[in-house]
Amino acid sequence: MSVLKRPIVTEKSQKATAKGKFVFEVAIDANKIEIAKAVEKMYGVSVTDVNTIRQIGKKKSRMTRSRASSGVTSTFKKAVVTLKEGEMIDFYENL
Repeated sequence: MSVLKRPIVTEKSQKATAKGKFVFEVAIDANKIEIAKAVEKMYGVSVTDVNTIRQIGKKKSRMTRSRASSGVTSTFKKAVVTLKEGEMIDFYENL
């Protein structure tokens, strides 16, 4: 299974790209060294720093006509990758 699952493209992560930081969803068991090597291999850039965050799943519930439905969102891991000054990743080049 791949270390990188997908890039996370939100307003907050797009503001961080101006500073050379990119956000990815990664495998739960991936460590910082594996994440850095995967980004360097996939995008051909130099990684200077990797910060990781475990996003714990939240309880969600909603009311329907017949009953209340409840569940839990999935837990996942995010990685904020800082690139060497002057390097960029373009997620939209292959569209």
